[in-house]
Amino acid sequence: MDDFKTSAPPETRLHFLDYWRVIRIRKAIIITVFLITAIIATAVTFILPESYSSTARIKVENDVMDIGSITGMPQNNSYDPYFIQTTFEIMQSQIVLSNVIAGMNLNVEWGKKYFNGETLKTSETMEILKQRMLLAPVKNTKLISITVYSDDKNEAAQLANAIAEAYRAYRFQSRQQLTENGLKTLEEQFQEQEQEIKTNQDYVELLRQQLHITDQAGASGFTPTLTSEVLHQIEEQKIEKEQLYKEQFVQLQELQSIQQTNKDKLCDVLPQMVQDAALNDLLSKLHEAQQKWVTMTNDYALTNYNIIRVQSLLDELNREIDDRVIGIMAGLESQVKSKKAALDAVTDLVDAAKTQDQEEARKNQPYYDQKRNLEQMQDMHKLLYSKLEAEKIDLSLPKNSMVQITDTAEPGKTPVKPNKTVNIVLGLVFGLIMGVGLAFFIEYLDTSVKTIDDVERTFQAPVLGVIPQNIGYLVDEGTESKHAEAYRVLRTNLLFSRKDEKLNTIVVVSAGAGEGKSTTTINLATVFAQAGNRVLVVDSDLGRPTLHKHFKVANNLGLTNYLLKQNKLIELVQTTAVPGLDFMSSGRLPNSSMGILGSAQMKEMIAELKQRYDFIFFDSPPILGVSDASILASEVDLVMQVIQYRRYPQPMTIRAKQMIEKVGGNFVGMVLNNINMSQDEGYYYYSGYYHDYYYSRSASEQEAEAKSEGDLGGADSGKTETNIKQKY
Repeated sequence: MDDFKTSAPPETRLHFLDYWRVIRIRKAIIITVFLITAIIATAVTFILPESYSSTARIKVENDVMDIGSITGMPQNNSYDPYFIQTTFEIMQSQIVLSNVIAGMNLNVEWGKKYFNGETLKTSETMEILKQRMLLAPVKNTKLISITVYSDDKNEAAQLANAIAEAYRAYRFQSRQQLTENGLKTLEEQFQEQEQEIKTNQDYVELLRQQLHITDQAGASGFTPTLTSEVLHQIEEQKIEKEQLYKEQFVQLQELQSIQQTNKDKLCDVLPQMVQDAALNDLLSKLHEAQQKWVTMTNDYALTNYNIIRVQSLLDELNREIDDRVIGIMAGLESQVKSKKAALDAVTDLVDAAKTQDQEEARKNQPYYDQKRNLEQMQDMHKLLYSKLEAEKIDLSLPKNSMVQITDTAEPGKTPVKPNKTVNIVLGLVFGLIMGVGLAFFIEYLDTSVKTIDDVERTFQAPVLGVIPQNIGYLVDEGTESKHAEAYRVLRTNLLFSRKDEKLNTIVVVSAGAGEGKSTTTINLATVFAQAGNRVLVVDSDLGRPTLHKHFKVANNLGLTNYLLKQNKLIELVQTTAVPGLDFMSSGRLPNSSMGILGSAQMKEMIAELKQRYDFIFFDSPPILGVSDASILASEVDLVMQVIQYRRYPQPMTIRAKQMIEKVGGNFVGMVLNNINMSQDEGYYYYSGYYHDYYYSRSASEQEAEAKSEGDLGGADSGKTETNIKQKY
């Protein structure tokens, strides 16, 4: 047989209709689980005891420092993202709930109410109370709601108010204790500073006496010899003298420079820089004498007495001017030296005073440093004293609580638990989900064949026909049976699957018992016979023969008699109620004749029957566990496998197909049997559509169609209809 080659199976993707198909098929499970869950939810809802709730609301503030800063500046409390959760945990802690339990005597009351009078431990009562509490923040506010559930509405309100009051008392006591602890710490620091100040005062006085310091009242540092005012005046004088000195020094240097280069020019420049009346008078006289000398030289000779006398006057005046200039220059030098001496004296005075002050400051520095430290400690001591007194006064004044009860709890009018409507609806929804989930889980565990796609994808084999559920035998129903069309489709597909018209022996096999191979064999042979073919059905299920019962004939003689050479073929073939359809029963199988289907006599019989009939159908036992089916598959022309819809696991069917291929059987395809058309609408195309199509036509149209099918069967076989006696 040729290898059956197909491409790799595509990825399975479920369509919406596939989900709907599973729901329809498993609707009994879904409805059962749905009803059971709904009934249980309803019963539990009405059995549960009623519970009331009461809610109290409180406003909470962040904790602040127990004692404010000494400077009195406002404190900036940073945002705490865990404040609300911390508050919840504290409200459910023993430090708060124990006060509630003690105040309402819950150990005894709940012991009598729920535990037959046995007094509970505080830890046990607290666990019960926690289970009944519900704490929730009010969004975008500092409010917290405290909800308590109880079967007694008054008790629920009392518990909610008691928890709110207990938490407020806890916060107040905590703050009060923190403040008292802060005051105690301040007092201890105040006493320590006071003792330290006293010790420092004694040490400062000791330094003052040792250093022989005359300390002025209020002086916090060394007092210099020259006060700032005197030093400032001296500095101004120094600057003034230094400026005068520099001016005269520069002036003297200029005059000396002129004197060295040009004495005549010095006489012209000096009167402008130095105010000297004698020099000015001499210069005036010199000028007059020079004019007179010039005038006289125009009238007289140089040897003239008058000219000589004027010349003598000029010489005398020049000599006097030179002497005067020398004297003025000497005076200027003396003035410069004098100003320099005065400047040096002032500078020496300031430097000496500073040196003395630095030495005194260095020697007295430890005293003044210690004195400043003492003054700082005294200032801090005063601030601490003021803060301590202010906190003492503040402690005695009434304060705003960090917890404020904004809404007190009131007894509820109606119970809040159980919410019957919600519980029942949730039970219905949960039941529906559970039912659907269980249905799909069972569907997932079910590995049997469900669809044509399963066959073609898993077994890599074509589906020749789809047979509906609860089909009877066409031998009894006749040609007008509404189920015949499914087998006509199977017949047509089988004929077109043959590669040679001479292949006319067919065995119908299945993986396990009860998959419908016998029914398929009978009905398919009936359809072939109705189409005008000469057909023989051979019951080759020697272990459990059943076909003779359906044909209502005896099983005394049959296939085994021929194979054991006890009877001839003509003696074993029996006619049926369907024209053209003959039957050979299995016959009695002796215990010592197992495996006779593989004998040469069987092969001779098949060869002889191929010459006498258009088609021969063999009914076989299940191929798994019985070797007869495998032997038949290797001896006949065509092998067709029947698969029971949703019966056996797919690996079992795959194994059956592999056995057919292993023995060399010519496998042509599969028949999907016993389909529930009312649940799987996808198979309507293979049954209802054809049924409506054919049976909605007139009788003449049906006869023409039957005639065309008869022609097709005749062309395939190349034989005409004859009776059984003519054949033999």
